[in-house]
Amino acid sequence: MTRLVDLTITEAGERLRRGETSSAELTEATLERITATEPVVHAYALVLAERARQAANQADRERAAGEDRGPLHGIPVAVKDICYMRGLPNEAGSRAMAGFVPEYDATVVTKLEAAGAVIVGKTVTHEFAYGVNVPPTRTAWELSCYPGGSSAGSGVSVTVRSAFGAIGTDTGGSIRIPAAVNGIVGLKPTYGRVSRYGVVPLGTSLDHVGPLTRTVADCAIILQATAGYDAADGGSVDVPVADYLAGLEDGVAGLTIGVERPFFFYDGVAPDVRRAVEGVIDTLRERGAKIVEVSLPELEWTPQVLMTIMAPEASTFHRRLVRERRGDYDPETRGSLEMGEFIPATHYLLAQRARNLFRQRMRNLFESHGLDALLSPTMPVTTCPQADLWNPRPDYPSEAPILSVIHHSFSANLVGLPALSAPCGFSDAGLPIGFQLLGRPFAEQTIFRIARAYEREYDWTTMQPDVTSQESGVRSQGSL
Repeated sequence: MTRLVDLTITEAGERLRRGETSSAELTEATLERITATEPVVHAYALVLAERARQAANQADRERAAGEDRGPLHGIPVAVKDICYMRGLPNEAGSRAMAGFVPEYDATVVTKLEAAGAVIVGKTVTHEFAYGVNVPPTRTAWELSCYPGGSSAGSGVSVTVRSAFGAIGTDTGGSIRIPAAVNGIVGLKPTYGRVSRYGVVPLGTSLDHVGPLTRTVADCAIILQATAGYDAADGGSVDVPVADYLAGLEDGVAGLTIGVERPFFFYDGVAPDVRRAVEGVIDTLRERGAKIVEVSLPELEWTPQVLMTIMAPEASTFHRRLVRERRGDYDPETRGSLEMGEFIPATHYLLAQRARNLFRQRMRNLFESHGLDALLSPTMPVTTCPQADLWNPRPDYPSEAPILSVIHHSFSANLVGLPALSAPCGFSDAGLPIGFQLLGRPFAEQTIFRIARAYEREYDWTTMQPDVTSQESGVRSQGSL
């Protein structure tokens, strides 16, 4: 018999509507799963057991009274610990934020709760989402290995079934990389699609908020609940929100998908990753998609341009705090933030010019070839041992594995296009592999449709790692 925690958001929602289970039962099963898995994976910074139980009971009362807030009503989810929740600690993975309790909710939290979601906890992030320090979270597929970017806690919680879905953030790949590493679906929406109000910033012109889930439909459900214009976010864009589930099963016949090989399929792509993603291309071609070979030489600029923009933007937010609480920062994070202050304004402005040119070239590429999406590996390699992440290895094509891990992700942040990672198999060593789709601005509906066309053919989303309990150090509000 299927455990409650093994249900997708879609399946759990259907059971709730039919009265076959309750939100209280889903939430209790999730809290029990947290107890069982946290000693091993450390996905949560804060567990909100009693708060979640109260929210679940409220959802059940509402359903009993005939109120249905939608497919997230009564579903247990998690949010990254850089999203404000009123009256709760928000430490963003840093001692420098110890004791900070916000007086308001992040818009994404407000929207989740308005949709009836039950927030069970806040997930672990790298310090201030910078991705430099080493948090305790590990991927359950291989505990010694890197669990993904700063949204690793969110990704791991979904993988081990200690949340039905989770919110992450993505400045240079930190939703898509944890999705690929953990064998799940992750979406970085179009810039301005989901509000960042109440979310601790990293690079204000690069930050995105988005969902991590087990399936494409679940990802669409969370985006539906969280998307929309927010005047409180200066980067928010007032564009109508589509029905993201509409047309999800329409297949790919008539769609045109670009494949840019010089950058995304370069020699450094691991053979098993290449094999898996070529399989995705073949499957979509067989299902009626037109596959077009394209070239965009400007992709080679993206790492340097993005870092030149992100570093000073990050340092701007921390300028006062890093001086007042210098000793509370991880030395690696502090060093990166301080270094960002030395980037000249001339370099930042040149990088913004390069960004505008790259955005124009990307737009021209989509228009000239009539593309609906670009397809690539999410990462050119699989994950590697955490201890080796910053050290050169002969089996990784870049100077250090981390440079390979992030190689494919920066371009979508730089131009603000929607980008989705979905699972497409496993390496010879049994580690998950993901493929990435970049779409047109605000065309999340189309990349959901493409990813779903592939997902229908395989059962990758049903696979999960074996997690064994060990001693836990999880911080909790309310008994589990």
